[in-house]
Amino acid sequence: RPNDNVADITNLAVIGHIVNFDKGKDGSLQTVADKPRSPAAESFRSLRTNIEFAGVERPLRVLLVTSAAEEDGKSTVALNLALSLSQSGKRVALVDADLRKPTLHETLGIRNTEGLTDLFRKPIHVSDVVRTLKNDRVLVMTSGELPPNPTELLSSRRMEQIIAALREMVDVVVIDATPFFIADAWVLAAKVDGVVWVARPG
Repeated sequence: RPNDNVADITNLAVIGHIVNFDKGKDGSLQTVADKPRSPAAESFRSLRTNIEFAGVERPLRVLLVTSAAEEDGKSTVALNLALSLSQSGKRVALVDADLRKPTLHETLGIRNTEGLTDLFRKPIHVSDVVRTLKNDRVLVMTSGELPPNPTELLSSRRMEQIIAALREMVDVVVIDATPFFIADAWVLAAKVDGVVWVARPG
């Protein structure tokens, strides 16, 4: 339950503690954008700062957000981390690479007709499947149609090309992946600069 438990079990440093918060009246989880003075928003800013400190020697430009288990809040952390990074002046790409149970499009209330998986099937560019949030600093890429072979797609050379293209477009890429007990997150972890691993207390 306490932070020390996490550090002892995983041998990893705890870089943030996100306080509990409720959804807005419309079901929104965009805490950083909707309530910038709230304790939850402040905890995301603290997470952002600690990630920036961790990248002093080697910039962490592509971050993977995964979790210990389902329903641990990884997608909420990914979204709010991206929003917090954008508030610090960075241009951010938020990618839903959970090709099993994607939630980003539902949270943001946008269509999932075109997204990440379309880049594997069609001769199109990354810029064709990203959308801009209202603050113009966050580009969003939803999952697209769910494939029968997500691990193979995410481990492919094409996925590396997609990440490279995003690096050229923005300052930071935040990838929302599956929980870490699914192989999809393992193969993506090898392609990024850093991994944020979310665990729910208790």
